[in-house]
Amino acid sequence: MSNRVKALLRKEITDAVRDKRSLMAGLYYALFTPLLLAIIFSAVINKVTNPEDIEITITNGSDASQLINYLGDRGIFHRDQSSSLKRIELVIGKDFSAQMNRSESAEVTLIADQSEDNLRSAISRIRNALQGYSSELASLRLLSRGINPEITRPLKVNIEDQSTPDSKGGQLLGMVVLTIMLSVFISGMNLAIDTSAGERERNSLALLLSHPVSVRQLVIAKTLAVASFGVLGLVLVMFVSKIVYPFVPWQEFGFSINISMKFMIVTLLVGSTVAIFAASMQLFVSFMAKSFKEAQTYLTFVIFVPMAMSYAVTLDFAVDELRWAPVSGQLQALIDIAKGKDFLVFQLVVSCLTTLLLSFALLFGMEKLLKSEKIVFGL
Repeated sequence: MSNRVKALLRKEITDAVRDKRSLMAGLYYALFTPLLLAIIFSAVINKVTNPEDIEITITNGSDASQLINYLGDRGIFHRDQSSSLKRIELVIGKDFSAQMNRSESAEVTLIADQSEDNLRSAISRIRNALQGYSSELASLRLLSRGINPEITRPLKVNIEDQSTPDSKGGQLLGMVVLTIMLSVFISGMNLAIDTSAGERERNSLALLLSHPVSVRQLVIAKTLAVASFGVLGLVLVMFVSKIVYPFVPWQEFGFSINISMKFMIVTLLVGSTVAIFAASMQLFVSFMAKSFKEAQTYLTFVIFVPMAMSYAVTLDFAVDELRWAPVSGQLQALIDIAKGKDFLVFQLVVSCLTTLLLSFALLFGMEKLLKSEKIVFGL
């Protein structure tokens, strides 16, 4: 790295540090996103593992005392008036007792608006409880006739789970790794806009180009400055994640999410290539914009592309080609490392090299742009 590039890099970083509000706005994501996710995950896990009692309206419940007791053992109760009463009604058929005595199918009707999101979980629990009661009664009826209930289950499926506690996380683990990788794009975005469109609006970009520095040196310095803040955000988000995620009760779901030192080192190395790509992409788009606000608008949409690719690779139906693509390939490798699985080193290397090639192409494009007076002066 030449002395001029070092001087320009020092200047860019100094300017960025002076604007503490803009600097912290970019780093807030890295500092608070893991904490917010940990709180959300803890609340969701607590709600799933410790479900609240469901209070509903049960009509003609006196004719089905055993069913009512069965539902009560599973946290489903009848209430006439209650602040937590669900808008769900279970209607017991008028001939319920007689049909049960004759070993016939007794009718019950579950009345609810299934389009309401806050009722779906309760409806599912009630339906499962009713199906469980029906299965138990069917087995008892067969036993009373001297028939083994197993005759209705000709196939017994045994599943041997070969997954490890680290690999069971699935979608949640993918989400955690995705939030870590996104810090590279978000942490340096404000600096990318300020050092390109912002400098042009302040008329300091043309003044900077009037100094004895080449356009290439200027582009390299700005890219390295933005990338350095992306890497800083990556380090912060990993550090905060390593602290807060152990407090989430993952074991309630039978898995764990461990931010190991190996994962952090590989993420830092891989994330550095993504940081260069993010910086070059954001600077290129910002220079193309006519104003500071326009650059903010463009980057909001542009950043969605790598986000979508990164999220797509965490889905079950993701195509294998995404493992070789920029950003998504690195993300998949990091997910495999977090799960403790083997990953193709060659695949990761190809993905990183492709990312760097795209970055160099964007750098070359920026160099061409800054040789145009329309771009420099925003004409």
